[in-house]
Amino acid sequence: MEIREYNTYNELEILRLYASVGWTAYTEQPDVLRKGFENSLLTLAAYEEEQLMGIIRTVGDGHTIVFVQDILVFPKHQRKGVGSALLQTVLDRYRHVRQIELATDNTVKTIAFYKSMGFCEMSEIGCCGLMKV
Repeated sequence: MEIREYNTYNELEILRLYASVGWTAYTEQPDVLRKGFENSLLTLAAYEEEQLMGIIRTVGDGHTIVFVQDILVFPKHQRKGVGSALLQTVLDRYRHVRQIELATDNTVKTIAFYKSMGFCEMSEIGCCGLMKV
């Protein structure tokens, strides 16, 4: 597996990846998704040769805050260390940033994954997160 910056947006492979994990809110507005990628702080991709296995996309300023916006792995590559490698690469690159945040589905599996990577729930450190919906 090779992790490298995702610099050339390939709409077909990105829409296929988002659809494969059921993130249809993104696939229904491909132009908005493209603009999101264009304005991201950093997007990394995991490849096996030239086959995309997954991506991680971050937003923020890269100095005081980094927010992990998206982390997606094609289902056939899940549970094989792809997501962990992508997230660890982001954590290594931004080790100097005090605030690295993300929002995720509230499931036992996802919470356990992020806790295994060193994240904690905001309530554990006296904070709460709010979102406008």
